[in-house]
Amino acid sequence: MGRPSSAVVAVLVLCCLLSGAASAEPLPQYYNAIFSFGDSFSDTGNFVIINSGKLPNMPKFPPPYARCSNGRLVIDFLAEAFGVPLLPPSANKGTNFSQGANFAVMGATALDLKYFRDNNVWSIPPFNTSLGVQLGWFDEVKQTICTTTPAECRAFFSKSLFVFGEFGGNDYSFAWKADWSLEKVKTMVPAVVAALVRGVERLLREGARHVVVPGNLPAGCIPITLTMYPSEDRSDYDPRTGCLKKYNSVALYHNAVLRVALDRLQRSHPEARIVYADYYTPYIQFARTPHLYGYKRGALRACCGGGGPYNYNMSASCGLPGATTCDDPDAHVSWDGIHLTEAPYRFIANTWLKGPYAHPPLATVVLQDMVD
Repeated sequence: MGRPSSAVVAVLVLCCLLSGAASAEPLPQYYNAIFSFGDSFSDTGNFVIINSGKLPNMPKFPPPYARCSNGRLVIDFLAEAFGVPLLPPSANKGTNFSQGANFAVMGATALDLKYFRDNNVWSIPPFNTSLGVQLGWFDEVKQTICTTTPAECRAFFSKSLFVFGEFGGNDYSFAWKADWSLEKVKTMVPAVVAALVRGVERLLREGARHVVVPGNLPAGCIPITLTMYPSEDRSDYDPRTGCLKKYNSVALYHNAVLRVALDRLQRSHPEARIVYADYYTPYIQFARTPHLYGYKRGALRACCGGGGPYNYNMSASCGLPGATTCDDPDAHVSWDGIHLTEAPYRFIANTWLKGPYAHPPLATVVLQDMVD
């Protein structure tokens, strides 16, 4: 399979639009900074800045709105809840990063480009923005905020929150596009999780004490997956959700392996609090009973798109001619067929802050630290 054209990449960029809404409930202002890594579910502008002038039809975003959603993302709500400014993208050179930075980039992978090239996966866009690259950017930013002794730098990071992901979803997506079988895609999971663990360990060596590591979303519920990989066999779909079981099984496997690895890492670092944050369960709940959460248009149909059963059409994706935007984004889970609207991001952020979809919830971590 060949590399995607620049037009295809432009489609992915054009889906990143915006509007706004309410914040997560404020918590004690415990952290002096937040640092975020990941892909388009966390990107607050890096992809747009890095590729400005390189891709056709690059949209113009006034800061801080270069997000793949109609509004704020989970990372934005976490920042607001802890009284930290919205995280500036690390690619915005010359910015003051003393209260945090966001290294996430749309399309980023846990594994380096070399892995995909060595395994003949050419569906991945040739953007060098993997987890390892983002950690390199962190080292650069560190030099601008740690100008004193190493001990003082470690003390600074000990009072910072690190959000490490989501990672892995793109790794598996690129493998699916290369026509890998289910069994072969699952062979990637240990390597992806090992890369995540190495990254967290690197942050712990820098002095980090609170690290949030999100799992994967249920890819089989996302409109782009349902559109690109339809099946005539109804048994391939979960009757409770309408999601494709095969693609969700990889996310479930990834999350299970990740939780075991994080538990092991936690035991090795009792001085730290490593939080597993769950994207999968709330999304599945949205798919099973969308009306209970206020999503009157369901979880499997995009708000912004170009038609079809899931309102996702690559030739008329959100932002391109032929696509339309719904009047009620908050009634949808999916914004553009890939990413979420602001409403579910807000809901998920609150469940990570207060429970039950973070283990342990961030509010518990902070309050325990304040008591100790």
